[in-house]
Amino acid sequence: MTLYAMQNASILEAGRPMPLGEAEPDSTHALLALLVDELAHGVLVVTAQGRILHANQAARRELEHAAVLSADRGELKVLMPADAKAFQNAMAKAVAGKRSLIRLATESVGFSLAVMPLQRQPGIPCERMALVLSRLGVSESGVFSAFARNHSLTQTEEQVLVYLCRCLSTPEIAVQMQVAVSTVRSHVRSLCAKTASSGVRELVNRVAILPPIAPLPLGQIH
Repeated sequence: MTLYAMQNASILEAGRPMPLGEAEPDSTHALLALLVDELAHGVLVVTAQGRILHANQAARRELEHAAVLSADRGELKVLMPADAKAFQNAMAKAVAGKRSLIRLATESVGFSLAVMPLQRQPGIPCERMALVLSRLGVSESGVFSAFARNHSLTQTEEQVLVYLCRCLSTPEIAVQMQVAVSTVRSHVRSLCAKTASSGVRELVNRVAILPPIAPLPLGQIH
């Protein structure tokens, strides 16, 4: 896995990875590139004008999906007009050295976006910004599956845990799974017992603070 440097739209559209420079495999630069690629959060580095310099795999997937953000000839585009102004304001603040947190959304999907200046010297307009996307859900983290395996959760218990982390109530989970409410309660008791959690609140909090590691490809899951 590499950190993708998208110099033009053809690289993104062709889906071909472009390595970050000619750094040695064991250099700090190359290792940091590998590390960023392991994050479940999408991370981009852009110029003040919105030109994409780098994107990790999670960000690349979002750009290819083009639900909220997209890349057009190497330029980052916010697809919803209502969000474009908020994004432009956040970028303007970043130029001045200020951080912002905004919400980008369509009718079907949405996420938070942190816009952070990559500034070395205070008082000088910032020319590079880091954009960090929130995850769509806790189950997208590779550590979520590891958590389930470590506590010997069944597939059904894992699904119940996903719904709990989405803030669904027991009756709502029962509707989603087409089972009785008592069955869901039984699964919740089992989840709390297996994870040594005092209740649903503690269980969900433990999952929420798991490290945001990207899921492994199917062939690499152990």
